[in-house]
Amino acid sequence: MKKIRITVMKKACYEDLIELYENPLTNPCNMKLGHVFIANGWQKPDGFCNSAWDSISPFVMALAHGGEDFYNGWMKNKKSAMISCNDGFRPVSFLLETMDENAE
Repeated sequence: MKKIRITVMKKACYEDLIELYENPLTNPCNMKLGHVFIANGWQKPDGFCNSAWDSISPFVMALAHGGEDFYNGWMKNKKSAMISCNDGFRPVSFLLETMDENAE
């Protein structure tokens, strides 16, 4: 199984929706832009958000098993995917990339 690099690319925050609908949270998201996680196959990396993992894990699993070219040419690098977490108030976009066998 291949390792998958997961990079935090973008974070959004919809204050208007938070004000209208969300109960106050003390630590809603600890993802930092540029943070890199390495998934070893299906294993969720330490410190990775459970909710975000639920959103991206099917793509991580597919890439780890050699899958590529999701949605017929959607990504320039066919061994990658751009997937966002399912938080409607603070979505985070992750770049998933299959790592070279020699990369760490």
